Amino acid sequence: MKKLLIMLVVSGLVSLPARAALKDGDIAPAFKAQASLAGKAFAYSLKDALQKGPVVVYFYPSAFTGGCNAQAHTFAVNIDKFTAAGASVVGVSLDSIARLNAFSADPEYCAGKLPVASDDDGKIAKSYDLAVRETPVGKKDTRGADIDHGLAERTTFIVTPDGRIVATLGGLAPTANVEKALETVQKLAAAKLAANLR
Repeated sequence: MKKLLIMLVVSGLVSLPARAALKDGDIAPAFKAQASLAGKAFAYSLKDALQKGPVVVYFYPSAFTGGCNAQAHTFAVNIDKFTAAGASVVGVSLDSIARLNAFSADPEYCAGKLPVASDDDGKIAKSYDLAVRETPVGKKDTRGADIDHGLAERTTFIVTPDGRIVATLGGLAPTANVEKALETVQKLAAAKLAANLR
């Protein structure tokens, strides 16, 4: 009896729904946020960006941290390839706009080539069903400054102009995440070209 009870409890735990990001085919929640490009704040709108083509919306934990620095740098050095595929890129984190102004302008990271948006209350991340966790007390960034905001899980969404998610990329190393996003938008561009040639 005891063994049966343990098996039931374990099977119940296994069947509990896990928090998961939005999936391919889901409608991407539209959002507006204060963002920064090359150190200058502006109003970003996903809806407006989608009028020009697919958008790579990448969520990352925090500016000025190891993996996020590498991811932003990899997006920056590849931004012309994303543009050639007809796509734009926006990063989203719970950083303040002041931190993002510095991050977006830094030649080692965003290098003024892609916007990063402030989701300071975590509402955008949560609308995409992403986990947001508290930063451990005393955690510092690569500049030695305190990280005083929550951390969104690293996940990238490729959104097509109709507002649908065509790819959800999670569980990848920061640079692999960028490479997979680029591969996805290049495939979208190739498919669009082939459809236009028919």
